Amino acid sequence: MKLYLTPGSCTTGIHILMEELDLVFEAHLVNLMAGDQNTSDYLAVNPKATIPTLVRNDSTALTEFQAIAYWLARSYPKAKLLPGDPDGDARAIELMDYVVGTVHGQGFARIFTTDRFAVNEADFEAVRAQGIDVVTRGFAVINDSLPPEGYVMGSFSIADAALFYVEFWAYKTGITLPENCLKHYRLMLERPVVRRVLMEEGYRLD
Repeated sequence: MKLYLTPGSCTTGIHILMEELDLVFEAHLVNLMAGDQNTSDYLAVNPKATIPTLVRNDSTALTEFQAIAYWLARSYPKAKLLPGDPDGDARAIELMDYVVGTVHGQGFARIFTTDRFAVNEADFEAVRAQGIDVVTRGFAVINDSLPPEGYVMGSFSIADAALFYVEFWAYKTGITLPENCLKHYRLMLERPVVRRVLMEEGYRLD
């Protein structure tokens, strides 16, 4: 398989899941700042020009964080990356979608790619402030849904990989994580695979 990723991006969550499953795959770096996602070669693989993209053993490409995470969980059921019951699976997907669609898509996107949300540079600070507000409120909502100790669903799941990457962004950008989210972030950092993935992607652990 081939995983198209950008170090330190949302693809870190998928990278973690694939390493947790001990899968053999090729990592293809996509330099978003250089515009790799808009090259003809990449568009031939993923015409959405987005990350992550997973090209599977049958040569078909799967895109979108939630879809890839769900496919991995269902394809390798022995790893128990989903709870396995309808309500538990739905809750895991519910949190994952909120992380990706709201905290990332509406919050951090305004912080990291401000120019996509404002035409005039004079409006950039207001847009960033709006992004920080979305992120802060999002973490508050998530915090209230998390157990005071442990993983999102009681044991490690695809929801944890999604939550971790936005917690990592918050930590790196100086956004304070509420208590349960901070405990979750620290718990994830205790996983050997998480630490290895971050080091592979060029991050020093402090």
